[in-house]
Amino acid sequence: MSPSELPEHVAKNRAYWDEVNAPLYAPHGRRSWATDEIRWGVFGVPEKELGVLPQDLAGKDVVELGCGTAYVSAWLARRGARVTGIDNSAEQLTTARTLQDEHDLHFPLIHGNAETTGLADESFDLAISEYGASIWADPHRWIPEAARILRPGGELSFLVNGTLWVLCVPETENEGPAADRLLRPYFGMHRFEWPDEPGVEFHLGYGDWIRLLRANGFEVIDLIEIQAPEGADAGRFDLVDPEWSRRYPAEQIWKARKTGPVG
Repeated sequence: MSPSELPEHVAKNRAYWDEVNAPLYAPHGRRSWATDEIRWGVFGVPEKELGVLPQDLAGKDVVELGCGTAYVSAWLARRGARVTGIDNSAEQLTTARTLQDEHDLHFPLIHGNAETTGLADESFDLAISEYGASIWADPHRWIPEAARILRPGGELSFLVNGTLWVLCVPETENEGPAADRLLRPYFGMHRFEWPDEPGVEFHLGYGDWIRLLRANGFEVIDLIEIQAPEGADAGRFDLVDPEWSRRYPAEQIWKARKTGPVG
């Protein structure tokens, strides 16, 4: 699909990641490919503490929606999953393929839109997104698509910015990280465009997430609200204050299971 045929927000995010973000995220991707330990979010909390993934991944068909440099896919492939990654950015996938060659670990990578993947109905046991489609695609489009390509009983796990963080973070980076004041309305959360970046993000409130998941045949298994560990360092993520994130969740992971038909 040519850029002119893509939905406006998809085309905008494709250009943003290809032209600006891909080189910035390549070093993080390289570091993450180099470790076998699965860690989540800004603070790298270990999987063994959060329990995001099914215990047995061997032989499972997994799709990563918005895979970026595909380090999450690599982690899962090393545990025996049959992984497919899809991403909106060709430049991100270039990095992913380079790292596949370097680690001699190959799985399909698709340049495409997670809102309309083109993948077969009911072909996956797990769909996962870590700051990929989960915030850069419209949830009213990518959640139904995830439901379509998951088998009955299949699981969906996705990591997003914490709702409180979205409500408290200032408009621009030079204003500093999220603090103890609400800066925007909770009701009506959906599309977000920030002055410092040309991309389009999507964030929903808790009730809107639950209703959307249920409307697409999912039951909510868990909502994991990540607390920053003692002495945590947010590193290059200037808008996340570790001390704030000890008191409030800056990140959250939704876990759901497909139990019924859409609607």
